[in-house]
Amino acid sequence: MTPEARAQAALQYHAEPIAGKIAIHITKPCNTQADLALAYTPGVAEPVRMIAQDPEAVYRYTAKGNLVAVITNGTAVLGLGNVGALAAKPVMEGKVILFKKFADIDCFDIEIGTCNTQDFIDTVVRISPTFGGINLEDIAAPACFEIERALAQRLDIPVVHDDQHGTALNIAAGLLNALELQGKRLTNVRIVFLGAGAAAIASMRLLRTLGVGAEQLLVVDRQGVLHSGRTDLNIYKREFAVETSARTLHDAMRGADVLIGLSGPHLVTPEAVAGMAAKPVIFALSNPDPEIAPVQVRAVRADAIIATGRSDYPNQVNNALGFPYLFRGALDVRARCINDAMLIAAAQALRMVAHEPVPAEVLTAYGLTELHYGPDYILPKLIDPRLNRIVSAAVAHAAVMSGVARMPYPAHYPDVEVWQGAPG
Repeated sequence: MTPEARAQAALQYHAEPIAGKIAIHITKPCNTQADLALAYTPGVAEPVRMIAQDPEAVYRYTAKGNLVAVITNGTAVLGLGNVGALAAKPVMEGKVILFKKFADIDCFDIEIGTCNTQDFIDTVVRISPTFGGINLEDIAAPACFEIERALAQRLDIPVVHDDQHGTALNIAAGLLNALELQGKRLTNVRIVFLGAGAAAIASMRLLRTLGVGAEQLLVVDRQGVLHSGRTDLNIYKREFAVETSARTLHDAMRGADVLIGLSGPHLVTPEAVAGMAAKPVIFALSNPDPEIAPVQVRAVRADAIIATGRSDYPNQVNNALGFPYLFRGALDVRARCINDAMLIAAAQALRMVAHEPVPAEVLTAYGLTELHYGPDYILPKLIDPRLNRIVSAAVAHAAVMSGVARMPYPAHYPDVEVWQGAPG
């Protein structure tokens, strides 16, 4: 299909037969006078009275417990940049579809027309009583850090900036498996991050929580390596500046075990990859075009494990492997927040699924006869039905054990040992 044909097909998909990708359906009978009397006046007064007396009753009598807001201001949309709130709406509707498809979570997409950080925060706080969780999306750094932090402090429902936390847990899961296959350990490898935006900073923070030391990380932005002598770094980048003689990406990659690209297309050369340590791991996650194409890596390093953000290469790192189940588990125990324990549990459960035999329905969907844990399969496929059961359960259990859940571990979830068997 030509680029022109692909663009036309995408426009037609969004326009026909009904504009947009989402709609609302009702969940109760509404066919008779009696039904209407229960759905609205006078019957609706009864749950109103119950909620006024006990705010927790809102979860029993309304849709709040399974309703997430997907919220943006359109300042960092996919690879398109600051297109504004209105133009971001198709992407937010797409995110709503993924929530519903993979975890049966209902969502409203909300596009807020402001670039003022405090106005954005105040707007979300004011509408938050409607929702059981808040998914922030496509908000530019560094404002996204302040927004996420402020909302997490002010609200008692889960708040996730998926560009940060969803990316982080997927990278952690994939990297743990890739390093295991390469015979290396997370705590003693040299890791280079190309890109120092929201996704990279959140990913590095989670890796540090998993045991990566500051001396193991080198970060490269548009101006070069984040080193302690630079005076142009904001507070978030300064967190990762280190004493080093490395100044360029090529310097940083020399002898490195891992490269994680969260930047832009075609920024990594085959020569730089050739200079990495034996059995390197390369996550080239820029979309749609990676920092370096897998074929270019293979030309110089047959011993590399490669992941991208694309579905047409092996080892797709996609946030849809994480965020639906992060929220599913959190909602099912009415968690007050998403904490590091829940993110780590999600990552460990996600990587465990890749170790298990792949269901026949997944093989059929991808046109495969077999698929096994190995260099070309370090993360489960997006449509794997086990993810909702196992990853959601891991998140719910971590929420309970870390004291942020209002409800006990659900009886319909699998036994803890089903997902706690993740390899170390």
